[in-house]
Amino acid sequence: MSESDSFISEVTEEVQRDKLYGYVRRYGWIAALAIILIVGGAAWNEYRKATAEAAAEQTGDALLNALRLDAPEERATALAAVTAEGPAAAIAALTTAAAQQEAGDETAAADTLRGLITAQDMPPIYNDLAAFKLALLPSVADDERRAVLEGLAAPGAPLSLLAQEQLALLDLQVGDEDAAVAQLVAIIEDAGVSRGLRERAIGLIVAMGAEEQLEGVFNASQ
Repeated sequence: MSESDSFISEVTEEVQRDKLYGYVRRYGWIAALAIILIVGGAAWNEYRKATAEAAAEQTGDALLNALRLDAPEERATALAAVTAEGPAAAIAALTTAAAQQEAGDETAAADTLRGLITAQDMPPIYNDLAAFKLALLPSVADDERRAVLEGLAAPGAPLSLLAQEQLALLDLQVGDEDAAVAQLVAIIEDAGVSRGLRERAIGLIVAMGAEEQLEGVFNASQ
């Protein structure tokens, strides 16, 4: 390589370095900002996870401490004082309602369950569980019980078959055996029925003396 070519090469490299430094000075803040955002975002995510875990542990400890109390009234009071968010709040509410019912305060238990039924930003299964437990409270009026159960018995609902079983029992309670048998047969014919629920439904029909209603069901399954 001649001296002139070497000189031109050195000048070219120097110009390129100057351009690179110019770009760094002009746009380097963008890269720095990106790094700050990435590092800051990762730190925030870790902080949020740690905070959520700490809150969950605190809620769990509070629930366990409340459940260790001997007197039902004390357990109910302690559980009602537990603060939680999300699914943990649903677990706390269901546990509180059970303790309140055990303590003999069904009014408080019903109020706790109604609060969970209408709770927003909650997995729907918890709202349904609260509604089902409310329908099982002896102190709940029959018209409210039926309305709740009919809502839960909608086709495809998670607790549909259990709600239908309770509706059949409610029909029996008011003396409407035909409606009760129809509910029980629908349960038996459902493809998703569990073995235990199917056997309970069959047992109720037999106890009612309506075995003939089962002949069509068994013939169709053969």
